[in-house]
Amino acid sequence: MPELALPELPAPDPLRALIVSASFGSGHHQANDAIDRALRAAGTTLEVRHADFIEYMTPVERLFTLHIYDWWLRHAPGMYRAFYDWTDRESEPKALTNVFTWLGRRGMLRDVREVRPEVVVSSYPTPTALANAARMRLGADFLNALVVTDYRVHHHWARPEAELLMVATDEAREQMGQWKIPPESVVVTGIPIAPIYRQLIGSDQAALREEHGLDPELPLILLSGGGTGAYRALGRVLTELGGLGRRVQVLVLAGAKEQGVTRLGGATIHHLGFTRRFPQLLAASDLVVGKAGGLTVAESTTLGVPLVVYEPIPGQEEHNADYLVRHGAALWVKDQNQLRGSVLHALDASERARLSAGAMAVSKPDAADRVAAAVLGKLGRTMEKPLVVSGQW
Repeated sequence: MPELALPELPAPDPLRALIVSASFGSGHHQANDAIDRALRAAGTTLEVRHADFIEYMTPVERLFTLHIYDWWLRHAPGMYRAFYDWTDRESEPKALTNVFTWLGRRGMLRDVREVRPEVVVSSYPTPTALANAARMRLGADFLNALVVTDYRVHHHWARPEAELLMVATDEAREQMGQWKIPPESVVVTGIPIAPIYRQLIGSDQAALREEHGLDPELPLILLSGGGTGAYRALGRVLTELGGLGRRVQVLVLAGAKEQGVTRLGGATIHHLGFTRRFPQLLAASDLVVGKAGGLTVAESTTLGVPLVVYEPIPGQEEHNADYLVRHGAALWVKDQNQLRGSVLHALDASERARLSAGAMAVSKPDAADRVAAAVLGKLGRTMEKPLVVSGQW
């Protein structure tokens, strides 16, 4: 009998997505890029628009958000801590929480009209509230999803407007419950990072250092100063690293004001500025010293690189540091006089091995895949290429 040709199944409709970040540092953009990649890796055809919440705002609105935030971090971190704590309560003034429904409204309305999204994914809390306001005003129908990029849930992250909230840890899921977010809306995914980090797990550090013109024998320290150049302690940290009493190599990336190689005491400092080779340089490093941004923590723990945290951003990064310390993945130095001793202790082979094991124990290298699976599952879409995720969520 002649073979019967099976009818071709129609291709699934493209997933129309609006993915919103916020330029408070680069971490939110990196998380969203990882989500985009993971959705495509699942075989999803995307019609996607990437947007920046900061670009939604008028110049006056940016003045009272981004510029004040930057000024606080550079000159008055205590004021930022006070604001963080003051807003971290259910009794937060309605006059402030209502701002989330109109700040940047014109840009969000435009994008929702033009994209007609099936899903809006945000990696910053304010666009989630804003997307809901646009949804109500336009009569639109889409999944409102939020990816939390810190290890603790501040009140602003607990967005009742979202049908799907994806958090870093089981602790964060419990915190969502304390803010009265329905448990069925919360999924533990981890913080999404680029797929290159999984490929670099277990890399030959000496080979990576040679590839980038670094000494394969000397300890390599990556200075975490964030992407905005607002890390107040950068100069002080470099001074302490130069006075360790042993030779080390130090990488200064986004916070570098100039490029080139300098010497400070026993430290050879490589001022690299922005580089697309950050994942490889992180994998080549023995230690990360400095801030504790959510993406930096997620990337470092995936690679088993311990952190020595010093002067993190008040509030969210302090909580990130606390989480790492409690799980044996980092040291948190609160006095500059203790920084040299803590770095030397973390470079000791046995202590570094302990911290590295703690880091890998809390890592979720497949977080972006988990986010993609959670979004597609909530939408009732079938994954064309099922993603392999570890553990249960």
